[in-house]
Amino acid sequence: MTVRAAFLIVMLLAAPVAAQDTYVAVIVGLGGEPEHAETFRRWGGSLVEHATGRLGIPRERVLYLLEDPQQDVKRATGKATKESIEKGLGAIASAAKAEDVVFIVLIGHGTWDGKVAKFNLPGPDMAAADFASILARSGTKNVVFVNTASASGPFVEALAGRARVIVTATRNGAEQFATVFGGYFVDALAGEAADADKNRRVSVLEAFNAAKIEVARVYQQRGIMLTERALLEDGGDGEGSLEPAVNGKDGSAAAVLSLGAPREALALPADPKLRQLYEERRALEQRAESLKLLKASMSPAAYAVELEKVLIELARKSQEIRALEGKGP
Repeated sequence: MTVRAAFLIVMLLAAPVAAQDTYVAVIVGLGGEPEHAETFRRWGGSLVEHATGRLGIPRERVLYLLEDPQQDVKRATGKATKESIEKGLGAIASAAKAEDVVFIVLIGHGTWDGKVAKFNLPGPDMAAADFASILARSGTKNVVFVNTASASGPFVEALAGRARVIVTATRNGAEQFATVFGGYFVDALAGEAADADKNRRVSVLEAFNAAKIEVARVYQQRGIMLTERALLEDGGDGEGSLEPAVNGKDGSAAAVLSLGAPREALALPADPKLRQLYEERRALEQRAESLKLLKASMSPAAYAVELEKVLIELARKSQEIRALEGKGP
C-alpha cells in the first residue's frame, strides 16, 4: 500500500464525511434535422427533470443550455453557445467545493477532422481542449464528463485526469454517425433498473453498462453494424475502456460517483436519537464507497482489512437502528 493510500484511509476512517453537493450541467447542442433536435431536447429535459425533481438538486445548481431555449422556457437557463457554456461552467467551477460532484453532460452532434474533435453548437463549436481549460480551473475532486455525441472518443484523452470520470459515446473520432447512447444513458440515470447493487443510487458505471447493452440490442434489432462503441475512463491515463468494471483498469471511480439518491431514500426519521443513528450509518456507507476508490493503490490484503473494519461498524450501526425501531437484533 502506498503512503498516499495509507494517509487517505486514515482520513476516511477517522474524520466525518464532508457535506457533498452536486452540480449538473446539461448542454444540448445543434440538432441539425428537426427529429434529431427534438430527440436531443427530450433527452436533456428528462435528465434535468430527474435531477431537480426526484433527486432534489436545487435549480440554482443546474445549468441547462439549449440550441433554442424557447423550447423549454421553464427549465432552460440559456442558449447553448460557446460563450454561455464557458460562463456557466466557469461559475460552477468557482462554486464547487473540493468534495462536491460536478456532472457535465453534452447531448448532440460532434465532428472530427482527423486532428480535433468538436461538439457542435450554434456559432463556434467547442473542442475538447476548450472544455479541458475550463475543468482545469475547477477545485472539485469529483468530475463526471459525459459526451454523448458522435465522434466524441478523442475527448477521453484530452480530458482524462485524476478523479475524473470521462464517458464518450464513441471510441474514436471516426465513428461519426448520430449516436443513440445518450438516450439510453439518460434513461439509466433516471430509472431504477440499472441500479444493480440496489443502493438507491445509479452510479456512472451502472448507467454506462446499462446503456451499452441497450445500444448493442437496438443495433442488432435493426440488423445493422454497430457504429458507436462507448468508452469510460477514470484511471487518468487517457485510455478509455470498452468494458470498465469495479475491479478493472477503469471503473472504480465510476462505480462510486452518481447524481445522487431519490429524496425519499434520503428521508430521516423525526426521533432525534434515531435520526443521529441514520446519519452515522450514512457516513459509514460513504466511507465504504470512498474506500473503494483506493482499491487500485492498495494490496488486496490491506484493502480487505480496512473494508472489513468499516463494514463491521456499519453492521453494528444497523443493528442499533433495528433495535431502536423495535425490529429485533
